[in-house]
Amino acid sequence: MAAILNSLLAALPHKSYQRMLSGLAPVTLTFGDILYHPGDTIRDVFFPIESLVSLLTPVDGHLALEVGMVGREGMVGVPLALGIGVSSVRALVQGAGPALKMSADRFRTELHAIPALQTEVNLYVHTLMAQISQTAACNRFHVVEARLARWLLMTRDRVRSGTFRMTHEFLSHMLGVRRVGVTEAATALQRRRLIEYSRGSIKILDHAGLEAASCSCYAVVRDMHDGTASRKPVLAGAPSAAAALAG
Repeated sequence: MAAILNSLLAALPHKSYQRMLSGLAPVTLTFGDILYHPGDTIRDVFFPIESLVSLLTPVDGHLALEVGMVGREGMVGVPLALGIGVSSVRALVQGAGPALKMSADRFRTELHAIPALQTEVNLYVHTLMAQISQTAACNRFHVVEARLARWLLMTRDRVRSGTFRMTHEFLSHMLGVRRVGVTEAATALQRRRLIEYSRGSIKILDHAGLEAASCSCYAVVRDMHDGTASRKPVLAGAPSAAAALAG
C-alpha cells in the first residue's frame, strides 16, 4: 500500500480519503511556475508532496515579498475553504516536485460532504495564518542572517531535504531584502560551516547549528504546526489514528 505523503490528506479517515481519491490527479510542479496570480480565479487546489510553493504579495514599486510557504503539510488554494474563489497572492513554485491536484468544483463538493476534511482544512488555515503573522513580524524585527536561517529550515522541513536549488536573487525576493544583503547573510552562514552554497544550490551542513542561528520565529511556527496538527504520513488503505481510536 502506498504512503499518503501529504500530511493534511494523511490525517483523514480512510473512507474519506478513498472518497477523494478519484478526484486527486498526480502532477509535477516545476520550479518557477506560477499557479495563481492575485485576482485569478482558483480553478484547482494543490496538495504538495515533495514540492514547495511560496505565497507572495506584490507591492507597487518593490519586489514581491513572501508572506508564507506551503509544502507537504498543507494545500495551496485555501481561500476556497473560506468561500472565496479568487487568489489574493501569487502562488509561485520554488521547489519542484510531485503534488496532487483537485479541481475547485470537486474540492468544494468534498469539503461539504466530508466533515473530517473541513476540520483538517480549518486546522491548516489556522497554522497558515500563524505562519503569515509570524513572518510579517520576523521581516520587520529580525536581522537578515537569522531570517535566512529560519527560511532555509522551513524549506528543509517542507521538501524533506537539506539540499535545494536557490539563487541569491530568488532569496532576495523571498526575504524582501536586496541581493547584496542575502549574499552577506549566506556568506556568514557558510563561513560558520552551517551551509554550503555554490552555483544556485544550497546544502545545509549543520542542521542543529542552523537552528541555533535562526531567530525564534522558526520554532514558533514549527511548534504551532506540530501542536495543532500532529500529522504523520499513513498508509493508504490503513485507518487513521482517529478512526482506530474510535473503534
